[in-house]
Amino acid sequence: MTEHLSIPTPAGSFDAIAAGPADGRPVLLLHGFPEAAISWEYQVNVLGQRGFRAIAPDQRGYSPDVRPSAVAEYGIDELVGDVLAIADELGWSRFDLVGHDWGGAVAWWTAAEHPERLRTLSVVSTPHPGALGEALSTDEDQQLRSQYMRDWRDSSTERRMLANGGEALRRMFEWRVGQSRVDEYLRRLAEPGALTAALNWYRASRPAGKIGKVSVPTLYVWSTEDVAFGSTAAFGTEQWVTGAYSFQMLEDVSHWVPEEVPEVLTGMILEHLQGR
Repeated sequence: MTEHLSIPTPAGSFDAIAAGPADGRPVLLLHGFPEAAISWEYQVNVLGQRGFRAIAPDQRGYSPDVRPSAVAEYGIDELVGDVLAIADELGWSRFDLVGHDWGGAVAWWTAAEHPERLRTLSVVSTPHPGALGEALSTDEDQQLRSQYMRDWRDSSTERRMLANGGEALRRMFEWRVGQSRVDEYLRRLAEPGALTAALNWYRASRPAGKIGKVSVPTLYVWSTEDVAFGSTAAFGTEQWVTGAYSFQMLEDVSHWVPEEVPEVLTGMILEHLQGR
C-alpha cells in the first residue's frame, strides 16, 4: 500500500509517497515537469514489495509548503540541497537515487557533487548535463529540441499552458499517459502559483560552474521517441560516467517512460539495484 508522507526540511515540508519496510534499502525517486511524485507510483509500490524503502517527493514548487516566489530559489544548488535535506531527515546516509526529466538533471548533479551519498544512480530520459551541453553546441537537432527551454522563460507561458482547460499541457503528454493521471497533474498545476513555481525551474539561472563526471554505478535509460532529448546527447552520456555504466535504449517509447512502460523500466531499475 502506498503511504503518504510529509517530510520536514529547513526549506519546508515536502509531500511524498512511499512504500516498503522502514528498514529497507533506501531509494529516492525524483519526478520531472509537469508531473508529481505520483508519476513514480508504480515503481514505488514494486520496489516496496521487493523490500526496498522507496520514497518519491513532490519536489520544490510542487509541494505547496515548499513553493518560494523568488526565481533564484529554484537554482540547481537549491534543488540538490533539497535532495540531501530530504535524505538527512529520513536518516539516509547513503541511498539509491532515481530521476526522470528535471528529476534526472537534479540526480546527475547530486551524483557528481555528492558521490559519497549515493549507492547507485538511475536516470531516465535526461542525458548527463555535460553531454547535453556538448550536443547543444554542436548538434542542430538538439538545439531545435531544446528551444522550449528558452521559450518557457517568457512570462506569458502560464497563461498559454492553462488556456482552454490546459490543452497545451495535455498535448505535452502525447496521449502516452492515462487521462486520469493527466487530469490530476493539471488540477495541481492550476493551484495558485503552482505552475509558475514549476516553470521557475527553467527560469532560474544556470550553474556558474561545470558539472563533473559521475563515479557512482549508473543506469541511463533513453527512449528513441523522446521529443526533448536526441541521440547525440544520449550516446554521449557514457563519456561523462567513470563508474560502472549501463545504457538501455527503449524503441518506440516516448519521453514519458515511467508511466508509458512502467513494468519495463521498473525491471531495469531493479536489475541495476540488485546488482550493486
